[in-house]
Amino acid sequence: MTTTDTYLTTHGITVLAPARTVYGVIADVADWPQRFAPNVHVEHLERTPGAERIRIWATAGGAVKSWTSRRELDPDGLRVTFRQELSAPPVAAMGGEWIVTSHGDHVSRLELRHDFRAVDDDPAGVRWITSAVDRNSESELAAVKALAELGGKLGELEFSFEDTVFTTGEPALVYDYLYRADLWPERLPHVARLDLKEDTGGRDTGGGGEPRVQVMAMDTRTADGSVHTTESVRVCFAPDRIVYKQTTVPALMTAHTGSWTITPAGDGVAVTSRHTVILDPGAVERVLGPGRTVADARTYVQRALSANSTTTLRHAREFAEATARG
Repeated sequence: MTTTDTYLTTHGITVLAPARTVYGVIADVADWPQRFAPNVHVEHLERTPGAERIRIWATAGGAVKSWTSRRELDPDGLRVTFRQELSAPPVAAMGGEWIVTSHGDHVSRLELRHDFRAVDDDPAGVRWITSAVDRNSESELAAVKALAELGGKLGELEFSFEDTVFTTGEPALVYDYLYRADLWPERLPHVARLDLKEDTGGRDTGGGGEPRVQVMAMDTRTADGSVHTTESVRVCFAPDRIVYKQTTVPALMTAHTGSWTITPAGDGVAVTSRHTVILDPGAVERVLGPGRTVADARTYVQRALSANSTTTLRHAREFAEATARG
């Protein structure tokens, strides 16, 4: 494999918010799956003052890619530089920089610069990378702008909650139940349809190894009888954690991420479903009716998601305990 040509791109946007507010959005990489459409999940591998090493799963050009990067954070200079340590083909190498420039108390300019090389300088690879960088950069810049300009309103629209059940069943059986989402239509009453694709063969129900990535489309029934179609990417960390991002969300949300975790508890395990949601304020009255508020939407969304998650948790518990009884 040889690579020689380096390609440079620059994308920018004007943000009607203070520069430090904008910098805060790009610096907090743990929240990126919730903030940016392409990002699915971020794992911190190392963290030191002013630097971090992360692994990212993200969609690019219609595929799910994963890579490891180092980031250098400069809060005084309002810059974040990044360099991929291990890139995913057709990318041979990639790095870049976020740069925030103040243009007054409430106006900023944000630039996102990339430099990259393609495997074997393949022209098709260059075109694919350029297209993915253009699309993702524009999406991320628009998301930073929208979030920064929300200011304090974001706290009203974003919220998290959890549901937990306890089981004495085998943790591996619980994990397998959650992992085998392809079987949910025949196992769970609220799942009407589910199409699932996995990027690697086989099932990962053992202890570790490379996480499995699943892409799925699901039709879900809610308590009022309506059916919602969602699309998600799941990263499965056997034997005790599955994280996901909905890439197509119901009308009331602009973002939805979550996780399933299995942790020791007494003489059994606690199985927890966690959700983090950002509501779409413009959709509240359209979906729920005139006069309904963001507070009403929070209640509606939490009840719907919690009802389905709790049903899944209870069925997983029953499956693990019934299997143990033989």
